[in-house]
Amino acid sequence: MRTSIGLACGAAALLTACGGEARTNAGDSARAGDSAATAAATAGEADPTRAAAGGAGVPAGYTARTDRESDAITGARYTARDGGAWEVQTGPAHVVWAAGDTASGRYTARARVAQLEAPSHPEAFGLFVGGQDLQGPAQRYTYFVVRGTGEYLIRVRDGAQTRDVRGWTAAPAVAKQDGSGRATYDLAVRADADSTRFLVGDTPVYAVAAGSVPTDGVAGLRINHNLHLEVRPVAITR
Repeated sequence: MRTSIGLACGAAALLTACGGEARTNAGDSARAGDSAATAAATAGEADPTRAAAGGAGVPAGYTARTDRESDAITGARYTARDGGAWEVQTGPAHVVWAAGDTASGRYTARARVAQLEAPSHPEAFGLFVGGQDLQGPAQRYTYFVVRGTGEYLIRVRDGAQTRDVRGWTAAPAVAKQDGSGRATYDLAVRADADSTRFLVGDTPVYAVAAGSVPTDGVAGLRINHNLHLEVRPVAITR
């Protein structure tokens, strides 16, 4: 049974934002375009990737790929918490997935991610869908991420390149971190017959025509570097 999510945007609104003001980060790049660290580095405030103390990589049954081949996933630490959650400290930017978390056609993929403390620079985290060749040179997926400044980003990775579907955009549904650096996000990607919709909670923030972004394939989490989060594995409903 597939979860049904109410949409504020009609079919005529596809390919347009459901709300919010576009804000592009000048530090975006093909390799780490969802991080603000690139811009900081050019300003002389480099934020190198820091391995988490006691890191041993991702949980058993999961596979990860780092953005840079020179980074080792052992620099990330995943600690099991109650209710099936993980406390995650990174470490390198990476995607993580279980081989069985695949979907095609009409489905909804959901993930809950909580930022537990503010990073040195705004860093992104969220989920991806449509994963293909994730361990090969032709890796391809669509990712939907947020950051504690109250913005979201939708992007497609195709091999070594990325392209924006929706650049960094502020939206009321995307909470800003509180004074202690905490914020929690329920993110979803809904693939339907006519569209692919991106939701925060039950609020749609963007939609594109079906087939315009990859959705058939593996679903998982995307986590940038130097973050402290609590995450739950992606859940898929049909």
